[in-house]
Amino acid sequence: MTANRNIGILIFDGVEELDFVGPYEVFTMSNETYGREGRERPDTVTLISETGGPVTGAKGMAVEAHAGIADIEKLDLLLVPGGQGTRREVENEKLLAWIAKVADTCEWVTSVCTGSMLLCAAGPGKGKRVTTHWAFVPALRERGEASDVLEDVRYVRDGNLVTSAGVSAGIDMALWLTGQMQGEDHARRTQRFMQYDPAPPYAAAV
Repeated sequence: MTANRNIGILIFDGVEELDFVGPYEVFTMSNETYGREGRERPDTVTLISETGGPVTGAKGMAVEAHAGIADIEKLDLLLVPGGQGTRREVENEKLLAWIAKVADTCEWVTSVCTGSMLLCAAGPGKGKRVTTHWAFVPALRERGEASDVLEDVRYVRDGNLVTSAGVSAGIDMALWLTGQMQGEDHARRTQRFMQYDPAPPYAAAV
């Protein structure tokens, strides 16, 4: 359960920031949790852009990538976030081909929000049960690539494919994946160190 893994998170111009920053925090906090447990089994977490250069997120955040797609031939886990940039990248044949190639040997292939559209277009999501941001559910259904597009769920597993709903749902998915890879107790400790215990701010307005 504690094998070292190479985790790759794709980023691109117009990516929704929390879609990738949330899971990045989970996976890197998992590494820190190992340190607190006195163990040295860190995973490698890599931000990957098409060229290896920086990208600008949907809300204006400038982010430096660690590597380009040409540098990455194999991953244990691939995460594809969403955002307005997916509408452009779904026509990017070079990027879709890389997703298909890398995903073919991954232990887990995952997405957040409209990243599921890229997984469907590239191949890993075709014929599978997926989810996405609630506002994009009709559009993803219309594409006709997935066998079913579920709504009102935080994340969906179909084999080694795990897709999550919008933005914050990626954190839930990443914690679940951490539990699958590193054990539930470790995932719960990671969650605690993140102090991730959602309490909707308007719950008191009743």
